[in-house]
Amino acid sequence: MANILVVDDELGIRDLLSEILNDEGHNVELAENASQARNARQREEFDLVLLDIWMPDTDGVSLLKEWAAGGLLSMPVIMMSGHATIDTAVEATRIGAFSFLEKPITLQKLLKAVEQGLARHQLRKTVPVVPSEPEPRIEPTPLPVMPSNEQLSQAQQLFDLDKPLREARDGFEKAYFEFHLAQENGSMTRVAEKTGLERTHLYRKLRQLGVDLSRSKRNAI
Repeated sequence: MANILVVDDELGIRDLLSEILNDEGHNVELAENASQARNARQREEFDLVLLDIWMPDTDGVSLLKEWAAGGLLSMPVIMMSGHATIDTAVEATRIGAFSFLEKPITLQKLLKAVEQGLARHQLRKTVPVVPSEPEPRIEPTPLPVMPSNEQLSQAQQLFDLDKPLREARDGFEKAYFEFHLAQENGSMTRVAEKTGLERTHLYRKLRQLGVDLSRSKRNAI
């Protein structure tokens, strides 16, 4: 049995996650905002934390930074959000989050992420502490090599680099999904598995990017 903290400002989500995790035999504590989560973390150790990103007082990423800076990030933290961007998920992972779950969270993905997080936590507790060795001599970092004119020309042929970042990124994502659709003969099921997206989210993303779905609908499994 694990000790799990669930932090989310939505009562329905807190209750649902608590019910599922309790059924799995875990002890669950609930917090509806960052303030309650801080108090709970100061009061006791947790084996895992499920932390929502968008909250009214302090957002989840800021709270994650606080715990990391204060040496309180001793447990795996799984971030949750229905509106976060890829950049937000990457930032949270860089700070120290174990993984990221996109809402609405499926039961299978929730249980898998919790299982993996608890396994990581258990591994940390069982691995013996190795005495620290003297820090290696830090070599000067070489200056970055600038791309050649030929490389820049090839990149500009693939993507319009004069566009704003968001538009350029949309162009890359469209080409990315069109490539996988062609590779999988239009099978939305296989493309979803390949790209790690839920089918509903994949459909929404493709429509947003203006990808032609007519062939995919004919061949989808």
